[in-house]
This record gives sequence, C-alpha cells and structure tokens, in this order.
Amino acid sequence: MSTGPDPSIVRDVAAYYSSKLALHGPTPQGVDWNGKPSHELRHEQFLRLLDGAPDASILDLGCGYGDFMRFLRTAGHRGPFIGYDITPNMISEATRLHGESADCQWRVGAEPTETMDFAVASGIFNVKGEVPTETWARYVHETIDILARAGRRGFAFNVLSLSSDPERRSETLYYADAAEMLSYCLHRFGRSVALLQDYGLYEFTVVVRHIAASG
Repeated sequence: MSTGPDPSIVRDVAAYYSSKLALHGPTPQGVDWNGKPSHELRHEQFLRLLDGAPDASILDLGCGYGDFMRFLRTAGHRGPFIGYDITPNMISEATRLHGESADCQWRVGAEPTETMDFAVASGIFNVKGEVPTETWARYVHETIDILARAGRRGFAFNVLSLSSDPERRSETLYYADAAEMLSYCLHRFGRSVALLQDYGLYEFTVVVRHIAASG
C-alpha cells in the first residue's frame, strides 16, 4: 500500500515554489520555467497522450497556477479537468484565474484520490535542492507510480535530461538518463511507452499508455 511521497521532500518543494510564485506571480517564471515559449512547448508534448480525445478526463499533478488547463481549453479539449498541487498558494491562484466548476476543479495534495482517463506531470521532478540524488530518484519513481494509478488510460511526465551539456547543469536540479527511464517504464508499465526528446529543450517527455485500458 502506498504511503505517499516523503513528507519532508513535499514540504521543501512546496516552500520553494511558494517563494517563486510570491516573487514572479502566476507566470512561467512563477513555476520556475524560463518563459512562455518553452512553457507552451512542454504543454504541446502532452497532446500526444490525449491523441485526439477532447472529452477525456485529465488530472494534472503539480498543476501550478493551472496554465495547462488553459492550454487544453485553447486546443479544443472539453473534458473534465482536476489539478493537484502541493503548494496551497498555487491552487489559490489557479482557482482565481480559471474558476471552479464540475469540469474544472483544484485540489491541494501530493497524491490524488481520483482516477481520470489521463494523468500528466510537468516540471515536478526537476528541483531536488539539497536532497541526495539517490533519494530524489526514489521520490521520482514513487511519484511516477502515483501518476500510473491516477491515469486509467495512461499518463505522461517530463524530466530534465542527463544528455544536456554538463556545463549547463545545476547541482540543485535532477537530471535523468533517458534510456534508463525508458527501460524503467517499459519494464514496469508494459510496451506502450514513447520517449520524446526531439523538441529542442534540455529535457524529455515520457508517454505511457495502459494497454489493457486502450485495447
């Protein structure tokens, strides 16, 4: 039975993003991205998961101020959406900006209680701070398992790539080996896994479909 992510990691990450939001407001910089163009590019990769299913229900783990919901609606998605974030101030901003209704809801938390068609997570694995890399990698794997349970038809996430230039890396960020992550997901979740690393950013996106649900 899952006990959820490490509470000390959750607390530290929540404090980090709360400080970013206080400094930059509900902007890409407020969720620690460089700017809007790269933020939109990350959103676009998740459309591969939805695969033309505008009525599918979506769960966004680490939703920040809800920008992915805005992106989805602009792209024509009309299905139910639930955003989760461990930072209460982020959820307050998401509610203020986008409102709440039967098809758009916001929750504070690290582990969803709902199961939706698809689950996504963008940027939540990057900022490890002073946490040892092995401890953070375990947290990443535990959170991927949470995503896998939250998306009955499939899930997707992104993570910084170890194949980025060494001189550009930061000691406080987590970088994953794309081949190792692909192998991990193939062994754990089955053969329907795609790895996207061709969109020009120093990261990759993994898209996983649950074969039994889609077959």
